[in-house]
Amino acid sequence: MNDKILILDFGSQFTQLIARRIRELNVYCEIQPCTKPVQYNPELKGIILSGSPFSVNDEKAPQPDIKSLADKLPLLGLCYGAQLIAKQGGGEVGKSTHREYGRAHLQLLESDPLFATIPDGSQVWMSHSDTIKDLPGEFKILARTEAIPVAAYKAGENFAANPVYALQFHPEVTHSIDGLQLLKNFVLDVCGCKPDWTPATFIQETVDRIKKEVGDKKVVMALSGGVDSTVAATLIHRAIGDKLYCIFVDNGLLRKNEFEQVMEGYAHLGLNVKGVDARQRFYAALEGISDPEQKRKMIGGLFIDVFHDEALLLKDVSFLGQGTIYPDVIESVSVHGPSATIKSHHNVGGLPEIMHMSLVEPLRFLFKDEVRKVGRELGIDEIFIARHPFPGPGLGIRILGAVSEEKVKLLQEADAIYIQNLRDFELYHQVWQAGTILLPVQSVGVMGDERTYEYTIAIRAVTSVDGMTADWAHLPYDFLAKVSNDIINQVRGINRVVYDISSKPPATIEWE
Repeated sequence: MNDKILILDFGSQFTQLIARRIRELNVYCEIQPCTKPVQYNPELKGIILSGSPFSVNDEKAPQPDIKSLADKLPLLGLCYGAQLIAKQGGGEVGKSTHREYGRAHLQLLESDPLFATIPDGSQVWMSHSDTIKDLPGEFKILARTEAIPVAAYKAGENFAANPVYALQFHPEVTHSIDGLQLLKNFVLDVCGCKPDWTPATFIQETVDRIKKEVGDKKVVMALSGGVDSTVAATLIHRAIGDKLYCIFVDNGLLRKNEFEQVMEGYAHLGLNVKGVDARQRFYAALEGISDPEQKRKMIGGLFIDVFHDEALLLKDVSFLGQGTIYPDVIESVSVHGPSATIKSHHNVGGLPEIMHMSLVEPLRFLFKDEVRKVGRELGIDEIFIARHPFPGPGLGIRILGAVSEEKVKLLQEADAIYIQNLRDFELYHQVWQAGTILLPVQSVGVMGDERTYEYTIAIRAVTSVDGMTADWAHLPYDFLAKVSNDIINQVRGINRVVYDISSKPPATIEWE
């Protein structure tokens, strides 16, 4: 087993980022709610306490016993975690008279392994309204900033059996220039973790685990053509071969020629895939439905029905494969314990209850960027690995208003032109997601001596890291001009193209 760091989540918006930074060091890391008891397995080498929207002085603020944790393992508290350690050690935390948000510069006061190779004056990122007003006597201040006297400290040796460090700033954000080095010092040097958690080791351990878990039984899995389901299926296939039965449903809302291209790609991977043409079934069900949420539910519900019907044709299938990834898992659990509702955006949400099968989720503990690294290690083609995110309901939510087969074909043609131009101009990999939207708007145009009254297409491209926030991509004017010209000239039924320059928030990436 690989060494592991555990993050206790107190509700910080940066908790996932802490985990990602530690995994960049090739050390495995998990997140769990601060209210859940810690399981002290031999591979667990250290604990990090996250920030929080709470004040440690709030009546309902989470207050796990810090000393009992630190008696078992080294501890690092960040922001709220730092204030919690100080308070439970007998110090004082109160409202800051100098609220510090944004960039600050450390003044190092003591030499310590935690700050090895980090220069004095290093830039860090602050975000706090409380501050540590008084540390317990045996605690040692390691760094300050111009505004606050306690930016980093180490607990006294009598406090706990293991080293306890605390930082008032956020080392996990990129604005903390030496933050990754600081985390490296804690994880590798203080906790003694071995940096051996790599895509190759993950693949071997996952394949071995699936072999043991599934044995000689069968697995059925729905594929979407996206990176998550493709990588998950490839891992399962490596473990059990053709005992994995994959189903790829053409709902009529895919991009132009996507069904054929994806099926060809799956054939090259050696996957046992059945393609199902359900286009007319989806078009009939969507006729006259214009409400976005109703369309989503109709598309999702019908997909489950189609997949279920196909899966029932198979005999003696015991497991259901899914491409669930780590953000799906941890966003389904609240800081105060398991939440009442599990997110429904998994590849086949709702199916486990219907089909009475056990789940196989090879990617359950990976972030999206890690899934791509594993996919490349597996030798999966970039057509899957570098593919832009594509919504589950497909073009159904990129056609505003009612969906029809005619509108789908219009949008497919315009979208194909747009995406191909992104590739030709070498812009495809510079944006996080791009697509076209068919607006329920017709306007007058002139083509030659002919008057037209046709649809408007909006084109959308955003830059992002994880889709939680996004900025509109500042694409070159000559590129936009060519895309507009190509779409209007080549797609009969469209005579106007507009570019969406809205960011998220306040807008969303998709229009519906």
